[in-house]
Amino acid sequence: MYILQIDFPFDGPFAAEMAQAMRPLAEDIATENDLLWKIWTEDAGNHEAGGIYLFAGREAAEAYLARHSQRLQAAGVSGIRSRIFSVNQPLSHINRAPL
Repeated sequence: MYILQIDFPFDGPFAAEMAQAMRPLAEDIATENDLLWKIWTEDAGNHEAGGIYLFAGREAAEAYLARHSQRLQAAGVSGIRSRIFSVNQPLSHINRAPL
């Protein structure tokens, strides 16, 4: 399992308005191959948004990162930060990770 972390500058909307505006995108992301879950992140005070994703395989995480980065850049977003981590499942289970 692999965690993909993405964050980027974002001027909003945030909170309930973001949930409404981004619902079609969330529904599209839900169809991604090997995506187990996504947690949407936002920091209105620092004008940032992003997500934490759990993928079954690294190739799927890398492919999604490439597609999503292109989508963000096409929308005029720059300053995209991302990292992919492997998950240590035994330790994560001890700490109640949603795996």
